[in-house]
Amino acid sequence: MSRVLVTGGAGFIGSNLVDYLLSKNYEVLVIDNLSTGRLDNISHVLDKITFINQDISQKGIWQLNLKNIDYIIHLAALADIVPSIEQPDKYFESNVIGTMNILEVAKNNKIKKLIYSASSSCYGIPNSFPTNELSDIKPQYPYALTKYLGEELIMHWGLVYKLPVVSLRFFNVYGIRSRTSGTYGAVFGIFLAQKLANKPFTVVGDGKQTRDFTYVSDVIEAVYKAMISNVSNEIFNIGSDNTYSINKIVEYLKGPTTSIPKRPGEPDCTWADISKAKNMLNWKPKINLQDGIKKLMENIDYWKNAPVWDIQSIHQATKSWFKYLGDEK
Repeated sequence: MSRVLVTGGAGFIGSNLVDYLLSKNYEVLVIDNLSTGRLDNISHVLDKITFINQDISQKGIWQLNLKNIDYIIHLAALADIVPSIEQPDKYFESNVIGTMNILEVAKNNKIKKLIYSASSSCYGIPNSFPTNELSDIKPQYPYALTKYLGEELIMHWGLVYKLPVVSLRFFNVYGIRSRTSGTYGAVFGIFLAQKLANKPFTVVGDGKQTRDFTYVSDVIEAVYKAMISNVSNEIFNIGSDNTYSINKIVEYLKGPTTSIPKRPGEPDCTWADISKAKNMLNWKPKINLQDGIKKLMENIDYWKNAPVWDIQSIHQATKSWFKYLGDEK
C-alpha cells in the first residue's frame, strides 16, 4: 500500500483529496496546522488516516519522523489577497519556507512524485485567452508571488536533486467544503452565505467579468492523474476548459444583487488553456458550472455558519487592497 502525504489535508481541496485517496486504498497522512483548514472536514476519516497537527513553516523533528513516504501532495498554503498585502512575511513563511521544508521531506524519502498546487494568480492580468503555461508571469500581490516562488523552488529542486515533481496551476476551484472564513473569501462561499441569510449577492462591478470556475472533483482527478503518471518536471494549467461570468452564477443561484466597486489588480477574465494537461495527463474536466452549482445547493447547509458579507463589511475588509494596488478609497 503506497503512502501519500497530503499537506493542508484538512482544507477545502485537501479534504476532498483525502477522501478520494482513501477510496483508492492509499495509506494517507495529513499534515495541517488548522489555521485555515477545519478538523470537521476530515472528522469522518480520522480513524483511517494519520493526522499531524504541524506548522510546516517551522523546521522540526516532524520532518525526520515522516518516513517511507511514496508521494507528497503539497496543498498547504495561506491564501487571500488582502491579508497577504498586510502581512507579507507570514505568507512568505507559509508558502515559501513551508515549501522548502516539505522539499526536505521529499528529498529525504526519495519519493516517487511530488505534486505542487500552484496558482493561476501568477499570470496576473493576462494578455491572451485561453492563457497557456508559457504566458508572462506577473503576480499582482504577495499571495500570488509567494505561490509562484514555491513553484520555482519545486521545479528547481526537481532539476538539481532529481526529484520527480509536477506543478499544477489551479484556476478558481470551487465545490463542497470551500472556505467559509477569511478576509473576503472565495465568491461561492460569499454568495451561498448571503443566499442562506436572504441577503443580496455583492457583485463586483457590472458582473460581466468571467472566471474559469473549476469543480473540485475535476481538480482532484487531475492531481491523481499527475501523481500516478510517468510525467515529471512539468507545469500544467488545471481549469474547466471554459470561462463564466459572475452574472451567470447569480442567474443560477437566483437572488437579488447589489454592486460593489471593481477592484484593482483583478483580471476581467481568467481562462486556462488546458491542452497540455489533456495531452500529457489524459485528463479533462467533467463538471460544468450549472451541474457544479447544483451540487453546492444540495449541500448549502455547509455554509450556514459562514460570515455574511455586505457592502460595508467588504469596504472595510478591502481597504488595504485599494490602498496598495490602486487608488485609495
